Order: sequence, then C-alpha cells, then structure tokens
Amino acid sequence: MITLASDFGTPYPAAMKGVLLQRTDARLVDVAHDFPRQNVRTTAFWLREVLPYFPPATHLVVVDPGVGTDRNAIVVRAGDHTLVGPDNGVLLPTARRLASDAVQLEPYLIDEDGLGPVEPTTDQSEPDSRDQHPPQGRSNTFHGRDVFAPAAAAVHDAGIANLESLSWLEPTTVDVDLELPTATLEDEQAIGEVLAVDGFGNVITNVPGSALEDQKQMRANGEPVPVGETFAAVPVGEQLVTVGSHGYVELDVNQGRGDEAFGLEAGDRVVLEPVPGDDG
Repeated sequence: MITLASDFGTPYPAAMKGVLLQRTDARLVDVAHDFPRQNVRTTAFWLREVLPYFPPATHLVVVDPGVGTDRNAIVVRAGDHTLVGPDNGVLLPTARRLASDAVQLEPYLIDEDGLGPVEPTTDQSEPDSRDQHPPQGRSNTFHGRDVFAPAAAAVHDAGIANLESLSWLEPTTVDVDLELPTATLEDEQAIGEVLAVDGFGNVITNVPGSALEDQKQMRANGEPVPVGETFAAVPVGEQLVTVGSHGYVELDVNQGRGDEAFGLEAGDRVVLEPVPGDDG
C-alpha cells in the first residue's frame, strides 16, 4: 500500500498516481489533498493523528513550500512504515509516533539524479505522439510527480528491509526538525495554542484533555464556556469546550463553527482556566 497526502487539491494528485501506476502495482490510498496550502505544521499534526491507523505502508507526503530550492528530499524508515517527502519537518511528528524507539527512526537522502527521468506514457503506434506531448523532464515546481512519486514506488517495491539496496538512497540526518508545540499547565491554568481547525470548524488545541477533568465550565481566553462530553451537551448553535477524538481540548459549537464563534485560527494562543466559584 502507498498512501498519498498533499495540499495540491485537484488535478495534480492524478499525475502522481499516474507515475506510481507506471512503476508499481501497489494499492494507492488517498489520505487527503486539501491540507492547508504550504502549512507544514498543520499537515504534520493531521498526519500524526491519521497515519498510525494504517497497516504497514509507504506514505507519500507532499506539502512542499520549498519545492525547487536546495531543500533535500528524504525517505524515513519508522518502525514498519516508510515516509517519503521533503525535508521540511512534515514527516517527523508522524515518524516519531510510528517508530517504537529512536533506533527505528532512520532517514535517508534521495539522490534525485539516480531516480531516472519521469516521462508520460505515449502510444507508440502514433509516430507523432511524442512530438505532440514531449517529455518534460524534472520540473522545478512539481517534485510530487517527478521525485517523490518515483521514489515512493521504488521504496514500496524494494520493501522496508531492503532500502539499502536502492543505490540512490544514503543514510542521512534531517535538516529540518519539527516538534509540535506542547501546552503549559500551571496550577489550574492551561496555556496552549490552536494546532488545527477541521472542516467542521472545530478548534483543536494542544491542551491535553485532562485539563477539563471534573470541570463544568472553563474560561476560554476569558470567555466562560460550558464543558461537555458530546456536542449535544449544549443546545444547537451554542459554544462548548470538549475533548476531541485525538485527546486534545477543542473549542466547538454544536452544529456550528467554533473557529468563527471563538475568533480563532491555527497558531492562535489559547488560555483555559476554571470559572471562579465553579467547584465542578
């Protein structure tokens, strides 16, 4: 299995799939292609929460604001999985979760010239077809198609135990690390930030769910909000604080958008504290 994740929208992922299908019989599974554009950190968060639910696979990840620059292309072996993508930190939070210990986290540098050219398939029965659709070579703006897809296909077919057999891979260290921020817990106050806003408008913070234990109300950036175990704990259209499926505190609205109601977006500061006089 090869999973695909990007911020490309459409139709660019189709070209990556075309390259993969020319080179491997692997099952292709889309994770998402609508991650926030050029947002490495938010993508890293979502992948960390999603990819561990997959069986061992090769994960192709392309959120690459530095495409065409001197940033490296890497493969990371993490436990029973491999991740392929740019060396900009997007792979690291997921890789750490997939690897049971540091020994099982092994990055490799991709020698892009060793991958060979990526050319579109043509109908050889039509002599003029090559002239009509000339090979483009390696683009400076689409390494998802020209670098990462061929690499992912080769990595999948070689097998996780045989990465060293690929002559265009060599052990390396990552240039860009990424640690998702952690909240600060002081007495009863939690100071964190928004990691992501999902498609429903739920505001996902980095505050651990334990901060809501035994609380009925919390102040969220000074605003008193009820704590609920489910969205339906408050009337439709009302705000609430709850714990999401990922284990972090969310600021939400029952059947509405928490980001609009709380005026928050990814990266914003969030302070949570019990409402004075509320004994839980």
